[in-house]
Amino acid sequence: MSPLESVDERLQQAMKLVLLATVPGMLVLFWLYGWGVLINLILAGVTALAVEAAVLWLRKRQIKPTLSDGSALVSATLLALALPPYCPWWLTVCAAAFALLGKQLYGGVGKNPFNPAMLGFALVLVTFPQPMTHWPSSHGMDLLGGLQQVFGFSLSQTPDAWVQATALDSLRINKSLTMDELFAGNPAFGHFGARGVEWVNLAFLAGGLFLLQRRVFSWHAPVGMLASLFVISLLCWNGSGSDSHGSPLFHLLTGASMLGAFFIVTEPVSGAKIPGARLLFGAGVGLLTYLIRTWGGYPDGVAFAVLLMNLCVPALERFVASRQEPISP
Repeated sequence: MSPLESVDERLQQAMKLVLLATVPGMLVLFWLYGWGVLINLILAGVTALAVEAAVLWLRKRQIKPTLSDGSALVSATLLALALPPYCPWWLTVCAAAFALLGKQLYGGVGKNPFNPAMLGFALVLVTFPQPMTHWPSSHGMDLLGGLQQVFGFSLSQTPDAWVQATALDSLRINKSLTMDELFAGNPAFGHFGARGVEWVNLAFLAGGLFLLQRRVFSWHAPVGMLASLFVISLLCWNGSGSDSHGSPLFHLLTGASMLGAFFIVTEPVSGAKIPGARLLFGAGVGLLTYLIRTWGGYPDGVAFAVLLMNLCVPALERFVASRQEPISP
């Protein structure tokens, strides 16, 4: 077996484990939102494979070996899990196409400086902000209604109030209610974080711990992100007042915190390679996520935080490497 074949096999095995680790979060999302999650996954997966195959054909590269490594499918899966269920079909298609074009633009697997899934997500969030804010209420749509909503045809009446503001949205625009009042009266809030999304984050935490146990990635980036998010939210937390920005537990169990920590910042190509730099990379993502959530223009800042820290990877690696070099006498 050649070294190249060995690397390809290791990549395929890692991608299979990542897909397997997303299953708990995927199932909880399906339980929470219904068929829209599955529709997103199918649309994103088909689009990602088609776009990558088309780009490889235009570049006169072998198609089957590249598609079989599973990286395009992993990017599509993570992107689909981050998109709002029941968003218009063209939004999912555009996001997946942007993600794969962003990867192939720099030469494909192993050469992309930006996380493909977050690149696709950020581009549609900036370009089409309105449909990206339409998050459905839980357990509110059957398969027929989901297809109607996604593809825009009308066979039955869309249920009333099928969308609602997320917990992060509600907290960001809140001016008068205390945290206790929000948790007691706002349907978007659960016990500690967003209703239902608490369980989604715990499911992705379980999947992430599985990947850690299988040594698919090291602990540095996830611990850096979650520790940074915890510390900054603790320092800025002022209890349950109306000007509160949420407790550390709220931020850990709301939005895409665990998906970001274990499936996004651990992406090996666009992330740091040196352990110390990985720790700083994750810490930067956690800090920027909180700052964007609290004072930025978007409720959940994981995608922008990851992309901004992707730009800092060379500087982080140089900094850590310089600190590790022995001092000459």
